[in-house]
Amino acid sequence: MKNIEEINKANLKKILASKKLPEFNPGDIIKVGVKITEGKRDRIQYFEGVCISKKSRDINSSFTVRKISFGEGVERTFALFSPIVDSIKVIRSGKVRRAKLYYLRDRTGKSARISEKIRKKIGIDVDVAPETVSEENLLESNKLEETKETTSKEVMEKKSSDKIKEVKAEKLEKTSKDKK
Repeated sequence: MKNIEEINKANLKKILASKKLPEFNPGDIIKVGVKITEGKRDRIQYFEGVCISKKSRDINSSFTVRKISFGEGVERTFALFSPIVDSIKVIRSGKVRRAKLYYLRDRTGKSARISEKIRKKIGIDVDVAPETVSEENLLESNKLEETKETTSKEVMEKKSSDKIKEVKAEKLEKTSKDKK
């Protein structure tokens, strides 16, 4: 029994290293890319729907997706780490209070809707690595700051000279009107 668990864990590590699977929960609308072989051709068919259940059992993990196709409910169960599953994309996160959403089978229309979970992003993204500071980066940033300062000074001088010209033109117009 212990040997089988060790083999499963080793295989799971290999699969996770090669595949990038997003984190999703029941209630999420997901799009699953499934590899289909027709004769000699391979193609990917997408199955989009609501995830109604998810079983986390190491390498035997699976999930069920439900969609309404031409007025008929269609459910499909996928093995999470199966080579048939090409990709999984989370379209929308749903806000639910159950682990298994089997009650959706009996509902249609508005009663089968799931409200959307709103995720708040605070601060810096964790995935983005901080930029390393080197002398070249510092020199480049200093040059950029200097050019920004000079351009802003030039812009201010140009604006003030334009205003002076406008005021002088207005005074000339007034004096020419007064003389007439």
